[in-house]
Amino acid sequence: MIRNVAIVSLSNGIIGEPSVQFEVEIGLSRLKEYGLNVRFMPHALKGLDYVRAHPEKRAEDLLQAFRDPKIDMILCAIGGDDTYRLLPYLFDHNELADAVTDKVFLGFSDTTINHLMLHKVGLRTFYGQAFFSDICELGPQMHPYTRKYFEELISTGGIREITPSDVWYEERESFTPDQIGKQLPAKPDHGFELLQGPSVFSGRILGGCIDSLYDFFDGERYEDMPVLCRKYRLFPDAADWKGRILLLESSEERPTPEKYRQALEYLKGTGVFDAVSGVLAGKPMNETYAEEYRQLLVKVIDRPNLPIVFNLNIGHAMPRCIMPFGVEATMDAEKQVIRFGT
Repeated sequence: MIRNVAIVSLSNGIIGEPSVQFEVEIGLSRLKEYGLNVRFMPHALKGLDYVRAHPEKRAEDLLQAFRDPKIDMILCAIGGDDTYRLLPYLFDHNELADAVTDKVFLGFSDTTINHLMLHKVGLRTFYGQAFFSDICELGPQMHPYTRKYFEELISTGGIREITPSDVWYEERESFTPDQIGKQLPAKPDHGFELLQGPSVFSGRILGGCIDSLYDFFDGERYEDMPVLCRKYRLFPDAADWKGRILLLESSEERPTPEKYRQALEYLKGTGVFDAVSGVLAGKPMNETYAEEYRQLLVKVIDRPNLPIVFNLNIGHAMPRCIMPFGVEATMDAEKQVIRFGT
C-alpha cells in the first residue's frame, strides 16, 4: 500500500505558478483524503522559468526521491517537452542506475522519455496519469474511470486488469476558478477496436506518447534531442522489443495525419514492428483524426498478422487508465480486457 508520495516536475514547472495554485490545492486535498503523505520535491514548485532553465535540478529531485526510503511512489506533476535534457545528469556517471529503487513511478506524455530512462535501468513503471492532469481535475471529483485505476494503484501497488471506459470527455476549454465543480459532459464510448490480427496476444507493454517518440528521431522541436537519445542509447533496440507490446497514444497537440505517419515510419525503421507481438493505440483527444490514425496504423505497419488494437482509454484523451510497463500482459480484444501477471 502506498503511504508516502513524492511529486516531481521533470518536464514542466506549471504547478509552481501562482495562477494555478487553486488547482494544486484541489489535487493536494484529494491525495490527503486518501491518507497519503505528500511531499513536493525541492524544485517541483519553482515555476516554469526555473524548471526549464535547470534540468540538473529536475534530475536531482528524481534521484533524491528514489534514494529516500520513506517514499513509496513518485508522481509526475505533468508532461511537457524537454525532459530529455535530464539525460546527462542521470547517465554520465550511472547516477540513475545507482539511485533507482523499487518504487511506483507514474506519469505520461513527455514522461514517456523518463519511462524509457527507467526501463534502461530495469525498473517497471506505470503509464497514464499525472498529478496536475488528473488528480487536480476541476470537476466535483476525479473522473470515475480515472479514479478507479488511481485508487487501485495506491491501494495495491499494481493494476490487475484494464477494461474500456463506457464514456469519454472532450478536453476542458477553460481552467479558470469558475470551472471548479463543473463536470464535463460525458459521451458514449465503444470499447477496444481490433483493427487486424488475432484478438488475443501477450507481452510486456512499453511505449508511450507518439509525439515524444517522434522527437527521438526528428530534431524539428529540439535539434539536440535525437543526438542525446542516440548518445545514451535511450530507444530500446529491436532485440529488446522482441515479444513486447508497443503502446502508442497521441498528445494534446493532435498530430496531423502526416506527422503521425512519419512517426510510424521512424518507428518502423528501427525494426520495432518486426519484433513486437502487438500494438495498442490510445483514443485521440476529442477523437481528432481517429479514422486517419486507424488507417495509418494498418497501412504503415504493413504486417497483416500483427495485432493492432485501437481506442484504448490511455494517454491524453479523458478519462485515463493506468498501464503497467514491464509486466506480462494479455490483451483479449474479444472479451475487452487486458490482464496483467505478477
